[in-house]
Parts: sequence; structure tokens; C-alpha cells
Amino acid sequence: MKQILIFLALSCLASSTGQQKRSINIEGYDNLRYSVQQITVAPGTEIELTLKTVSSLPESQMAHNWVLMKKDAEIQRFVNNSIQHRENGYIDPEMTGMILAATSMLGGGESETITFTAPEARGDYIYVCTFPGHYVAGMKGTLTVK
Repeated sequence: MKQILIFLALSCLASSTGQQKRSINIEGYDNLRYSVQQITVAPGTEIELTLKTVSSLPESQMAHNWVLMKKDAEIQRFVNNSIQHRENGYIDPEMTGMILAATSMLGGGESETITFTAPEARGDYIYVCTFPGHYVAGMKGTLTVK
């Protein structure tokens, strides 16, 4: 999983347009919501995103990740298939082509920072948590590029 994340981060950095970096801090909660559900950026903006899981439950019961999907991704199919891949942070390795950027799966108190470049194409890009049941319960948000 870390190799996938490194590849995605490097791929995004390679296409950076040199715009200013935007830092975004997001927390994932036990109520299956992100603290930030809407992000708006300009095309090609370099984004430094930090996800922190806020939970006192064991990681096996409550953990979160942040996965930014391509605009045309089949999100429900991606999430459904990923449920079977706990060993890979609930990401189906055969479907990583639908991902633009992602954090690792994080238990309570853990945080991770990733850096990526927003797409050049304007529009809405959905981000989700792939822990079983979280997306269906509403743990998602939108990155709007405009």
C-alpha cells in the first residue's frame, strides 16, 4: 500500500504547475464523517492534506482513510470490491487506477500527511473512506476544481 501511495504522490508532484501549496487538515470521526466535506481549489494546486482519525475504539472496529477518486470512477463498485482487501488498507489492488491520491488506513490518534496536485480538469472529484460500511453511511466529500 505504501508503494502505491508513494507512486501516486510522485506522479502528482511530477505534474505540478508551480502554484502555491494549500494545506488542508481533516479529521475522521466515529460518527462516520470527515470534518471537511467540501474542498475547492484551482486546477493544478499542490495540496498537502493531513488526515487524523479521532477515535477511542480499537483500529479493527474504527479506522479511516481518505481516498480521492478520479472523476469517472465507479465509486460504489470500488468500495464494494475493496472491502475484501483488509490487508491492503481496504483498497482493491486491481482498482488503484481509479485513485488520484490516498492516505493509509489510520486508527484512533494516528495521522498521515500526503502531498498531491489537484487535477487540471475542472469538476467535482469525490473522496471516500473505504473502511467497511463508512462510505455507505456517508463518509465522503467533494474536491471541486474550479
